[in-house]
Amino acid sequence: MPRRHKSKFKARERRRQAQGEAQGCEDAQAKAAAEAESTPSSAAQCEDTTQSVPTTGSSGASQRRRRRARARAAAAAAAAAAAATSAAVPGTKSDEESNNQDEERVSPDEAPSYVERPGEDSLSRKPGLLEQYLLYRCKMKQPILKEDMLKIIGPNYEEHFPEILKKAAERIEIVFAVDLQEIDSTRYDLISKLKLPNNGRVRAGRGLPKTGLLMNILGMIFMKGNCAAEEDIWKFLSLMRVYPGRKHFIYGEPRKLITKDLVRLQYLEYRQVANSDPPRHEFLWGPNALAETTKMKVLQFLSKVNNTIPTAFPSYYEEALREEEERAQARGATGGGPPARVVIPPSVMARSIFPPLPRPEGSNPLGKIIQRLSKN
Repeated sequence: MPRRHKSKFKARERRRQAQGEAQGCEDAQAKAAAEAESTPSSAAQCEDTTQSVPTTGSSGASQRRRRRARARAAAAAAAAAAAATSAAVPGTKSDEESNNQDEERVSPDEAPSYVERPGEDSLSRKPGLLEQYLLYRCKMKQPILKEDMLKIIGPNYEEHFPEILKKAAERIEIVFAVDLQEIDSTRYDLISKLKLPNNGRVRAGRGLPKTGLLMNILGMIFMKGNCAAEEDIWKFLSLMRVYPGRKHFIYGEPRKLITKDLVRLQYLEYRQVANSDPPRHEFLWGPNALAETTKMKVLQFLSKVNNTIPTAFPSYYEEALREEEERAQARGATGGGPPARVVIPPSVMARSIFPPLPRPEGSNPLGKIIQRLSKN
């Protein structure tokens, strides 16, 4: 065969081969798009191969087909990437479930870190360090050891240990309504102010006490004339970033906790307002709240939360005093001993009395501690 014919024959063979490769790539792209299994890398390889094909006089239709195939392949790759991303990101879990999983992964000796604030000296940081340790041990239901706390503050601050521990305990008290009690010379424990199940946790298992939330609600009911509308309760709790229907990292689902659990445990009474249309509800103190605490104790708790004293709320303070006297008289009438005399310390009487104005959220120590806890 003459050399000229051989060259033409080879050129035709090369064109047919190139067209075959292009068609094969297009078929592969279409198949990948149909099955939605294509990946960005495979789409890129196919595109590179297609771009390397030499164009011929009849390549206009082939180019359009290639563009459509590339678009389908890109869409398939995007769908696959989205599916992979959604599979990698787990579904939203409740805060209680997340806390439980975190607890399973955390080492028993690992305490949450304390974030140092600018300009804060070493001594002022120590109560925050102990606060984190106490809350972690409480959450995990592990013993609170004096030896551990001394190691945390360091040997240079051992002489300040009582003062540091007192400050840490006060910070925790105003959020969770628990008291730090010394069990013996080596151990301490955080005890709920009310006899809620599982030392204030309400439900079985590990977690943080819910007593602080209940004490705040009891205080709100007291200040609303011993009966608070449900909308007023939620408006008040929103200042603590507690909202109905929204999972909270400490309290779980607040509506269930307040209107079901605490009502079932008889710490709250939840009833429909008579003749209300549409139906409205209100809260009162339940029998166990009346038995386990007093208006004065609740007022003292709210005073600590607001960094003031009970006499800063004069009308409520007077009502709380009257209740204390009535209870003392009732104990005396039933043979419980002579009526206790309610004495107001002179230092308290000498204090200035301020009107019960609400404190801004930014200055409320309750909000500050909850914000710090939510970062851990």
